[in-house]
Amino acid sequence: MVTPARVVIALCLFAPFVAMLWVGSYAKVDPAFIGIPFFYWYQMLWVLISTALTMIAYKLWQRDQRARSTKGGASE
Repeated sequence: MVTPARVVIALCLFAPFVAMLWVGSYAKVDPAFIGIPFFYWYQMLWVLISTALTMIAYKLWQRDQRARSTKGGASE
């Protein structure tokens, strides 16, 4: 069953792939950050963002599973 929580989970897990596969959006040198070209710091920023999005997706999945087990146990 598709629920709003599962849609958010899918978006959280899909966003990093889109960001990294769209190379044209970050294949440049400027703007540099503390001397590091944009190409490198953008990718490293996505490592942190991906970690946060994966954590959010995991927490939402846990909540969804708890809600499903509660509903299933109550109706039986």
